[in-house]
Amino acid sequence: MTGQTQPEAAPKGRKAAFAFVFITVVLDMLAIGIMVPVLPNLMTAFTGGDVSRAAAMVGLFSAVWAGMQFLAMPVAGALSDRFGRKPVFMISNFGTAIAYVLIAISPNLWWLLFARLVSGVVSASVSTAFAYVSDVEPPERRAARFGQLGAGFSMGFLLGPALGGWLGSYDLHLPFWICAAISALNGLYGWLVLPESLKPENRSRFRWARANPVAAFGFLTGNRQLWPLAMVKALNDLAHTVLPATFVLYGLHRYGWKEDMAGLTLTVVGAVGMLVQGGLTGRIVARIGEKRALIAGLIFGILAFIGYGWAPNGILFWMVIPVAAFWSLYGPAVQGLLTRRVPADQQGRLQGALASVQSAMGIIGPPAFATLFAFAIAADSPLPVPGLALFAAGGLLAFGLVLTLADVGKAREPEAGPVISEPVIRASGPPIH
Repeated sequence: MTGQTQPEAAPKGRKAAFAFVFITVVLDMLAIGIMVPVLPNLMTAFTGGDVSRAAAMVGLFSAVWAGMQFLAMPVAGALSDRFGRKPVFMISNFGTAIAYVLIAISPNLWWLLFARLVSGVVSASVSTAFAYVSDVEPPERRAARFGQLGAGFSMGFLLGPALGGWLGSYDLHLPFWICAAISALNGLYGWLVLPESLKPENRSRFRWARANPVAAFGFLTGNRQLWPLAMVKALNDLAHTVLPATFVLYGLHRYGWKEDMAGLTLTVVGAVGMLVQGGLTGRIVARIGEKRALIAGLIFGILAFIGYGWAPNGILFWMVIPVAAFWSLYGPAVQGLLTRRVPADQQGRLQGALASVQSAMGIIGPPAFATLFAFAIAADSPLPVPGLALFAAGGLLAFGLVLTLADVGKAREPEAGPVISEPVIRASGPPIH
């Protein structure tokens, strides 16, 4: 175990380095978004026009990708704690370029499945991005940077479907060739300009026993300072899956929205969220502090889901979107608070564990919310409430708010630096080494 010395405020090339990290995050999210309009059509072509089989394959491929993220995230975080952040970024960028090439030249579904598996592994750099920010930014500035990374997520989701749909109209394989070139160029740029953020004295030994999802969950739940806020983040991650899982059918069932209106609405949701995350989050957190920002974000999220589930028409649904945008305050705030509670040589492990939990919620959430929505709109449903799944998401955030109020009421965050050096293990579980 190394010391708890925090890195200096920032290297000289911090702006260029953060630009690289930001672009990497955007590209990772682009990898998800670009699949939305292109992958189903590509699969339909591979199944000889069998839409039913293609739909089943889309679900399978999504589960495979999320599953590989779930497995790879803690490994990426632990490797970055051992070898530094830059090597993991390089593997991610050049590996993502290779994965795009494999998709572009896929001759059949099985080749495509293998390519998506590779993509799920190598695009697990989100945890490293957050760890990099934790290395180079002082605790009081991390939330603002995390907010900017959140804007990068939104940008990737916004650009991905639009780029994929436009390029795919010319050739279904073209979007992947373009993304392969962008990923390779970003990797080359990072190779030349990205400074390593993790000092040698702050690195920890890599152990496979710690670099797996089970150990990642144990790292979070076995630590009395981490588990309440980690649970809050998990509940929010789970609630996040409700719109991707149900929104299109919800809009069609309740408001009669076709694909164009549903797509436009999702674009507006993402755009407004990106403006809040990129332009307002840092200022708000700096003004009211991370704890209050976390509480405020959860309250906005609860109100948003109540509004979405209640809105009797599309106009009122749209009026809720600005309220929902401020839900994004919770993410940078909870990330900032959690980074204060671990030492410098465990930032990668922390971010890997959190990202693995997010991937797990991505596996659990969509089928659960889709089933709840189907139950609510069934002709013989005992609870015929179309917005039931949205209300349930709001309920998850309400539970998270209770946990937050209990945690921040007793916790005392340090002015700078972590407060622990080793996780405190509960008696009911084995020690984690």
